[in-house]
Amino acid sequence: MSLLKDFKDFAVKGNVIDLAVAVIIGGAFGKIVSALVADLIMPVVGLVVGKIDFSNLFIVLGSMPAGTPRTLEALKKANVPVLAYGDFVTIALNFLILAFVIFLMVRVISRLKRAEPEAPPPPPPEPEDVVLLREIRDLLRSKD
Repeated sequence: MSLLKDFKDFAVKGNVIDLAVAVIIGGAFGKIVSALVADLIMPVVGLVVGKIDFSNLFIVLGSMPAGTPRTLEALKKANVPVLAYGDFVTIALNFLILAFVIFLMVRVISRLKRAEPEAPPPPPPEPEDVVLLREIRDLLRSKD
């Protein structure tokens, strides 16, 4: 029974819920970055370096069956071992962009935290003997 209670305490804590939300948003953000790289950045990079389609860059490691087109998709369907370094370049670029964007976000958040002035600590409570002496003084004044 203690195991279930410990798990419930763990699962209901705010940090676990925050982490779950972060993972979901991170997954969606990763898809956005992948689309950005695949559909916007890589075509421009390919155009700049000579109209290269990075997704079709590969090295054939085995023998190609006769009549198989020399495309990555066709070779994978024919179970020919290929070193698809073009996909790796695209994924590495995805990672670099995602890491850079996260770096910028963390940097902005840390600047915002530093910019917020810290609230001064509350004054310490007055000692009890001072409070009692004031009450006595006020009672003596009210009797006069």
